[in-house]
Amino acid sequence: MSEELQRVVILHTNDIHSHFEQMPKISTYFQSVRNRLSRDEVLTLDIGDHMDRMRPETEGTSGIANVAIMNVTGYEAMVVGNNEGLTFTPDILKSVFGEYAEFPIIGSNIKEVATNKAPDWMSPCAVVQKSGLKIGLIGITAAYTDYYELLGWNVTEPFEAVRAYTELLRTEVDILIVLSHLGLRMDQRMAEELSGIDLILGGHTHHLLEEPLLLSGTYICAAGKFGQYAGHIELAYDPTQRRIVDLIGRVVSMADVVDDSSVTALLEHYRKSSASALDAEVAQLREPLRLDWYGESPLGNLLAAGIRRWTSAEIGLVNSGQLLQGLKEGRLTRGRLLEICPGPINPCRITLSGAHLLQALEESQLGEFIEKPIRGFGFRGEVLGVLCVDGIRVEVDSDRPPYERIIAVTVGDEPLLLDREYVVGTIDMFTFGSGYLSLGKGTNIAYMLPEFIRDVLAAQLQDEMAIQDCREARYIDHRNREKFVEE
Repeated sequence: MSEELQRVVILHTNDIHSHFEQMPKISTYFQSVRNRLSRDEVLTLDIGDHMDRMRPETEGTSGIANVAIMNVTGYEAMVVGNNEGLTFTPDILKSVFGEYAEFPIIGSNIKEVATNKAPDWMSPCAVVQKSGLKIGLIGITAAYTDYYELLGWNVTEPFEAVRAYTELLRTEVDILIVLSHLGLRMDQRMAEELSGIDLILGGHTHHLLEEPLLLSGTYICAAGKFGQYAGHIELAYDPTQRRIVDLIGRVVSMADVVDDSSVTALLEHYRKSSASALDAEVAQLREPLRLDWYGESPLGNLLAAGIRRWTSAEIGLVNSGQLLQGLKEGRLTRGRLLEICPGPINPCRITLSGAHLLQALEESQLGEFIEKPIRGFGFRGEVLGVLCVDGIRVEVDSDRPPYERIIAVTVGDEPLLLDREYVVGTIDMFTFGSGYLSLGKGTNIAYMLPEFIRDVLAAQLQDEMAIQDCREARYIDHRNREKFVEE
């Protein structure tokens, strides 16, 4: 190729989800590429979900630790992923990104409901210069409309935003890149349906593309998840033809990369500060609260009762797998609550038929459901677990065949009616058709943000009456007729 070609290297990550152990390695790799070339030839981008509130460094600093490490690593732009946009309030995002980020946060399809504009800490698009080239950046995120509206955001249809900003930028830039936190199928559709895009850098569905896809003249790249890989793209642009004439992309494993000591030191600083913040006391427990993924337990009952009360419902339902461990007596801190209930799961209220409720209760008696692993939807546990309930009494005979084990269900003082609609307090994960599938058949869904179910549990743990009530059995097994007692 001619020496007159203009060359740029693009380094990209996505869906790191606060895997801080990988961040010093990523920093080392980024810096090694800059050392071989120059900053003017290298563009570093993140495609969202860098933050995950299951990690104490993120939770204890409200994401400041993530941004500080991104600054040191030298990121030059990022798009907001759903783990940033949906698990933090707008005020926290304004504080963290507005005060600490040294790079633009791009949200081309995100606006404030109050102003119908992007907030002042976010850019709807950006133009950067590398190797004498103007590179346009569009950033789009998945439109979980119902959720975002509750937080005060208007997240618009992403393809419409891409069309609008492509039209705005295309004649002004040499290269146009979309930072897409939409998932691989959407990226493929975008490449095939929308013109004018040179490169799509993807995320959200954690897909790893070892080589770029080329669809309808648009390249698609993605680097997997959790910082296990960094994406590395080398492109050559011919100013005479005004187009990219060569693009080579790969992903680079971080497994054998040494840590950047400056990032390691910064991480240690935030580990200490987050540990101090998460040491705040939530409650003092007089007795232990046992958890069982495979049967009824006091801690599971306590959470189900809390969700029922939080949502003002007749019935409370949650899977025991949302909780990772039981609790010992004594001082309970925010950090310990994060350890046992790490998922960014929100309570919600639905209307559900008695028939769909009974189906879920029957499934909850079967190992194939209890032991089912769940991926995504905010779940951070190991198995689905049994259904923890409140507001109902369930009589079971474990010796009977599958789907015939529920003998009777009582709601309050009345028998469950299959054709009646019940107001049920549960978790958002079920409404997406994950886990106990019949619970996804609910209507009149009302999500309750910004609180997570660990916030619900924290309130319950401060209520002595609720703690006493959680030791009462909701399930009675006619096979052994054993009373539900604390072990």
